[in-house]
Amino acid sequence: MAAGIAVARAEGLEGLSMRKVAAELGVGAMSLYTYVPGRTELVDLMVDRAFAELDLPAAGAPWREGLTRYAREHLELYQRHPWILQTSMWRLPPTPSTLDAQEAGLRTLVDTGLPEAQVVEIVGLIDAFVRGLARATVAEATDKASSGQSNDEYWTSLSSFWVDYFDPERYPTMTRIWNAGGFDAPETDEFTGPLERLLDAVQATIDRARARER
Repeated sequence: MAAGIAVARAEGLEGLSMRKVAAELGVGAMSLYTYVPGRTELVDLMVDRAFAELDLPAAGAPWREGLTRYAREHLELYQRHPWILQTSMWRLPPTPSTLDAQEAGLRTLVDTGLPEAQVVEIVGLIDAFVRGLARATVAEATDKASSGQSNDEYWTSLSSFWVDYFDPERYPTMTRIWNAGGFDAPETDEFTGPLERLLDAVQATIDRARARER
């Protein structure tokens, strides 16, 4: 699996083939079929190997701490293995490591008083947030490597646009937020601040669920 992951890291999932993995291992392509039926099964095993790297929250951890760790571990996993984001995240293979991850996420909330359906919904929301942020950070890294410009440098290079072409009357909401400093760099990173807002909403949902039980 390590050879497959090495190829996917270098060329993306679209560049993965049994032939290239065999070349990475220094063996003939046909010999791989002795161990794995085909490319689909190879990718499933690679996903399982990658997910085994997760340092998942322990059972019984406070829900907020546990869900934060769950989210951060997944973000760092996708940043190490961006090729995972090229798979169907709705159809992750039901392997031991992916199921371990799902179990860990669900158990952070299952005893908080939330209905089980809401537990699934909230963990899915956290997953979607993390995957979206991971895709954005991977794309930014790719753009920076190809252009030589950081995100801040890119927007600075467009400074004349805002002076010469931006129409405040057409975009009054954006202008209002800009003037109030709403687009200034946040005090926290792009992960911590938004995640905290999401977890605040989860706390409010838990509080309402517990109030209904009284």
